[in-house]
Amino acid sequence: MNAQSRKIHADRPVIRQLDEAAVNRIAAGEVVERPASAVKELVENALDAGARRVEVAYADGGKTLIRVTDDGCGMTAEDLPLALSRHATSKIDGSDLLNITTFGFRGEALPSLGAVGRLTITSRVEGGEAARIAVAGGRMEPVRPAALSAGTVVELRDLFYATPARLKFLRTDRAEAQAIADVVKRLAMAEPYVGFTLRDVSGGGEGRVLFRADAEQGELFDALAARLARVIGKDFAANALLIDAEREGLRLTGYAALPTYSRGAAVEQFLFVNDRPVRDKLLIGALRAAYMDFLSRDRHPAAVLFISCEPERVDVNVHPAKAEVRFREPGVARGLIVSGLRHALAEAGHRASSTVAGAMLGAARAEPVAPRVYQMDRPSAGALRTGYAMQAPSAPEFAETSALFARVVDPFAEQAPKRPEEPATAHPLGAARAQVHENYIIAQTADGIVIVDQHAAHERLVYERLKRQMAGNGVAAQALLIPEIVELSEGDAARLLDAAEDLGRLGLTVEPFGGGAVAVRETPAILGPVDAGALIRDILDELADLGDSAALQSRIEAVLSRMACHGSVRSGRQMRAEEMNALLREMEATPHSGQCNHGRPTYVELKLSDIERLFGRT
Repeated sequence: MNAQSRKIHADRPVIRQLDEAAVNRIAAGEVVERPASAVKELVENALDAGARRVEVAYADGGKTLIRVTDDGCGMTAEDLPLALSRHATSKIDGSDLLNITTFGFRGEALPSLGAVGRLTITSRVEGGEAARIAVAGGRMEPVRPAALSAGTVVELRDLFYATPARLKFLRTDRAEAQAIADVVKRLAMAEPYVGFTLRDVSGGGEGRVLFRADAEQGELFDALAARLARVIGKDFAANALLIDAEREGLRLTGYAALPTYSRGAAVEQFLFVNDRPVRDKLLIGALRAAYMDFLSRDRHPAAVLFISCEPERVDVNVHPAKAEVRFREPGVARGLIVSGLRHALAEAGHRASSTVAGAMLGAARAEPVAPRVYQMDRPSAGALRTGYAMQAPSAPEFAETSALFARVVDPFAEQAPKRPEEPATAHPLGAARAQVHENYIIAQTADGIVIVDQHAAHERLVYERLKRQMAGNGVAAQALLIPEIVELSEGDAARLLDAAEDLGRLGLTVEPFGGGAVAVRETPAILGPVDAGALIRDILDELADLGDSAALQSRIEAVLSRMACHGSVRSGRQMRAEEMNALLREMEATPHSGQCNHGRPTYVELKLSDIERLFGRT
């Protein structure tokens, strides 16, 4: 460390006015962090202009070329110079900064891009003439006539050529290209009725199409489901639950995946506020809280969620990149996500994701060791009878043996009437047929089989029963003989006491003890001996980070989970048929029974067609 601070000068610093070029370069550092930031701003401008088709082309990860073409309303020759001026926008008039319904509104993107790169805008309004304007390093050229049928083409070359130091902080071309693709796909999810095309033209010419999503048709949820299948994948669409909930003027829509369709990282979590892609700690924390009871800590839920509300109830003018928002009532937004998702997961019942069966089929599939016998090549029943007769002994002394042989090998001879199928196979999880390895129940359904992990399934059932009992009777509190005093800062103490009522319902009673100290008088009895100070600090960490705390509830539920594990049917126990069927029927009636307490599937369902495909019978 220097002996003298660098902020201490011998001479008094002089206040001076920065020129326009320096101001634009500073603003560019806030708005345009990398090529993906430029793509985001330009595509959002296209959407605000009412575009129905947007094409994004880039070269070298966006470092040498970014071109965005749209069929929006366009701009006139008179509008072009104004569009390159700072804080010039057609989105708002400046009278109300809370009533914002467009993506952009700050009027900084185009002048910032023109300050650090070579920017060219060609545009045409309906019934007018096309015009073009260019700006390089902040120096604007005059407007010139151009050729364009409709809409706008914005071309940005040599990003950060005017600020070479910024180029050193960019990542590889592949990483920057991936970031551009992520931006385009997020905006494509927000606008399912708009067509998007992403093209890499690094080699020159037309390049290659990396992503294409045509405009969807139909109702909103159908269009959104089709767009998500195109952007995220068909597996997500097949295993996602429709979300549609409303609370105090806020509406939550979208799709959330089943717990058994979880990810190793938070790569499939997309959140939108009034159709604006955002990265908000409050909303991400609410999403994790909704799945807290169904996933282990190393797994992450997958969801695409949209929160819609009046513009006045959310402030989007928090950060120049507009990726962060601030709700007027953050608790309402968080509660809406938690309650909406948990309600949808409860309605899903015992359903498990289809990818579980797909993974099993992939593990079980073996390469054929002989030519496949297709159904059309199988002999008929008459041919089989003839063949069996030819194989039987024909001498008189072998007549009795021959008849016995025919009855044994000919499945068509003297067939006994088929036993009527048990009606239990009509149930979703079918009828129990066997138990293998004293842990797995094999059940027959109307069109396939189900393999159930008896311990994991019963563990979930016992856990849900314990939770219902706790919700009905409350959490028993254990009074401390001597209250434990926990020293905190005054701010932390005030934050904790604000949540004292909620904590009291979970068996934790805290009271002020003067200054920044609090007295812990009761703790949840189910936790046994507990370090009250460590528990209080864990709760405070969550309150500071998310505005709400689930630390205490998660500890209680962890204890219930352990109790359920010890009280459930153990692996290795033989079960009677009626016990196995009773377990299947209770699974069908219990929400969340498709996954155990750690998010793993409790059963795998295989359709008869899948099994036949394993044996080459298709």
